[in-house]
Amino acid sequence: MSARLFGLGISTSAAAGADPVGDARRAESLGFDFVSASDHPCGSEPTYEVWTLLTWVAAATTRIRLATRVLGVPYRSPAMVAKMAESLHRLSGGRLILGLGGGYSDEEFRAFGLGVPSPREKVDGMVEAVQIIRGLWSEPGFSFEGSRYQVVDADLEPKPERPIPIWLGTYGRRALEATGRLADGWIPSYGFAPPEQAAAMRDQVLAAASASDSAGGREVACVYNVPVHVGSPTGDAGVVSGSAAEVTERLLGFARSGFTSMNLMPVGDFREQAERLAVEVLPELRA
Repeated sequence: MSARLFGLGISTSAAAGADPVGDARRAESLGFDFVSASDHPCGSEPTYEVWTLLTWVAAATTRIRLATRVLGVPYRSPAMVAKMAESLHRLSGGRLILGLGGGYSDEEFRAFGLGVPSPREKVDGMVEAVQIIRGLWSEPGFSFEGSRYQVVDADLEPKPERPIPIWLGTYGRRALEATGRLADGWIPSYGFAPPEQAAAMRDQVLAAASASDSAGGREVACVYNVPVHVGSPTGDAGVVSGSAAEVTERLLGFARSGFTSMNLMPVGDFREQAERLAVEVLPELRA
């Protein structure tokens, strides 16, 4: 059985008064298992690039794990991501969780001159990225010829001394099948996969994992990405909100449906919400 992990989403905001590194240190002191940050390099609001930010977070913390939630594959060469991931994993003492996705925002791709992949091309690119990254981490002189990406006799040294988990943020049928077949974890978001849909999607992931492993030992961690607010209900259907007891019961329901790990996204004052989650909710989830 995969370990149960409970993470806290941190902002990538670079606006005045924002302190994502301080938020990560706070999450570590409160006992969360990992922090996560999203990948949206294009936008009118000031933000940090996620890989640079998580490197700074790694240097400012000692224990907490670092997750990309999730890297948009079209933004970066998969071979370079493999190198970047190995370096950050090694320098942080083995704390990286590499989250990948096919890419959500067509507007961002267009703005940065990257072209706009079709939905099929996004899934194909994500699958090829996982194959290239894993190949470079494990094989000398690795070559791969895909429809989206290629590498030729590529060497990546040093190779990871400790496994680097790959989590995929996926939703469609082909992407879910690929997740079950290739990934260590699946991290859907509450807003894109509400509970009644997420349970069926999870079944597809686990069925694909089982079908791809004749020995029957393959596991895929199911990690639900959930916006939460402890206190008065927000009235927003996209946020799990209410008293600590109400929030806890909702999250326990997700755990009972198979999401034994979660990434909690505080809505409202980060520090207040992080502390309330750590003190009033997390103990029940861990129990």
